Amino acid sequence: MKIFLTISLLVVSNVFMTLAWYGHLKMKEVKWFEALPLISIILISWGIAFFEYIFQVPANRIGFKENGGPFTLLQLKVIQEVITLVVFTLFSLIAFKNETFKWNHFVGFIFLVLAVYFIFKK
Repeated sequence: MKIFLTISLLVVSNVFMTLAWYGHLKMKEVKWFEALPLISIILISWGIAFFEYIFQVPANRIGFKENGGPFTLLQLKVIQEVITLVVFTLFSLIAFKNETFKWNHFVGFIFLVLAVYFIFKK
């Protein structure tokens, strides 16, 4: 149960993170948003990132082995990085139609999956 909850919270957290970090690049297509000064964009991004932390912090607390969770600190970090790249890739392919997923991206993901394998290997 803690494995599923930790990973689910990390996925939700990363959706908010991706929107905070990259969503404004797509929103510039909206006229009123494009006219906003940079400080406004930063503050909006911080507001979105707040929700990232609402999910990220509990995910790490629930998932961390020393808090009774199933994962070591290194395992949590690698899981989070893989989730980040999967969420970002889906976001970029859906929101930015001009982005393409190429063979070298696929090979890079294979290496990340291998990183997960080796991090979890006893």
